[in-house]
Amino acid sequence: MRRRLADVSAPARLAADDEGLGRDELALATRNHGLPLEAMRHDITPPGLHYVLTHYDIPYVPDDTDWRLTVDGRVRRALSLSPEELRGRPAVTTRVTMECAGNGRALLTPRPVSQPWLVEAVGTAEWTGVPLRLLLAEAGVDPEAVDVVCTGADHGVERGVEQDYQRALPIDVATGQDPQVLVAHTMNGAPLPPQHGSPLRLVVPGWYGMAQVKWLRQITVADTRFTGFQQSVAYRIRQEPWEEGVPVTRIAPRALLVPPGFPDFMSRARVVAPGRVPLQGRAWSGGAPVTAVQVSTDGGTTWHQADLEPGRGHRWAWRRWSWNWPAVPGEHVLSARAHDAAGHAQPLEQPWNRGGFANNLVQRVPVLCAERPVHG
Repeated sequence: MRRRLADVSAPARLAADDEGLGRDELALATRNHGLPLEAMRHDITPPGLHYVLTHYDIPYVPDDTDWRLTVDGRVRRALSLSPEELRGRPAVTTRVTMECAGNGRALLTPRPVSQPWLVEAVGTAEWTGVPLRLLLAEAGVDPEAVDVVCTGADHGVERGVEQDYQRALPIDVATGQDPQVLVAHTMNGAPLPPQHGSPLRLVVPGWYGMAQVKWLRQITVADTRFTGFQQSVAYRIRQEPWEEGVPVTRIAPRALLVPPGFPDFMSRARVVAPGRVPLQGRAWSGGAPVTAVQVSTDGGTTWHQADLEPGRGHRWAWRRWSWNWPAVPGEHVLSARAHDAAGHAQPLEQPWNRGGFANNLVQRVPVLCAERPVHG
């Protein structure tokens, strides 16, 4: 469903130079949450720590016995499946790192006004479900098909357009095996929690979070390109409001640090003791496998090669890295930088676009190395 209530062409707003976070942004920040970076020590993120972004309301589904997933459009035979029927089919489990397309938005200048993420909009889970390609094969896709439109049960208004949340995948992605898109019913071995899309959701390994449609209720095969709001208006990389822009798709390479030592309550600046300080973190990329991580302790002037753990067959999940820092007293700025097999690396200067999307600027973590123990 889509209904225009105002001028959809109005661009997303940019904050003024001296403008702090507004009530609307704070309201978004209270209902969405990021991963506490110390939780990156977990190979698999517990569901309550995994980042969450909900565009509208979380649908209330007390009992999924009446829920149906339809597969229709340009197919030979439409399907109507219950979650129970899907759970009874042969399943695939894939470990996937998901990241919000707007991760890092609040650090940009000028700041796009939206969900004010720092760098914590990420998480890694094991998702279990039925490959989308098998459902499409069962339905029989028309040879002229170009897009597979996925519709969630979450409904709201965005920039004047009343809509169900909808995103489309190109037919080659929806029917491909690398990555293999899942209609997932299980997260980390348990039924999907409400905030993660119960009873069914889409999982698209390597793509930003906007593609992972939650509360999935309809899959429609189309022979024309989908031009819905989330496809043609919202998730586009533009420098100017009148540009068509390019679509947001695969996750850019990123490395993050597990903050060392202990934090200051308000600033989150870290405090460590002199001597050997083990640094660790995670690195991932949706375009090509991560091949190297570098670490800096002087704000990006000097870089050191970190040890990168093998992927162990989890192509679409983050990888642990580590490096031992010989810390000396004083103030330091720690950073980590990921490189992938396609030759891409995290930028040292701010990339910018009007939506604040795919911003993988190198993280900066202020650290005080104290000459003697600091006690609260």
